[in-house]
Amino acid sequence: MSYEKLTQLQSRIIIGTKQTLKAMNNGEVCEVFIAEDADQHITDDVLEEAKKLQIPFTMVDSKEKLGKACKIDVDASTVAVKHA
Repeated sequence: MSYEKLTQLQSRIIIGTKQTLKAMNNGEVCEVFIAEDADQHITDDVLEEAKKLQIPFTMVDSKEKLGKACKIDVDASTVAVKHA
């Protein structure tokens, strides 16, 4: 899934590490995006949880671009897509 596809799913996205982890543990997430340039100590938990729960994840190159794809004015380290 590309940045453009993420932009089209605005009503189904969860932005931020804490919110992403909570939604993952509640079984609400179908895919996770993780910015490669984010601090690893921030994204490691999300990556480990995605692997553990077998949630597909996509590594993207830029937290700045990830934030823009979510139509927010700040960078985003992790973003989750909720089930339809």
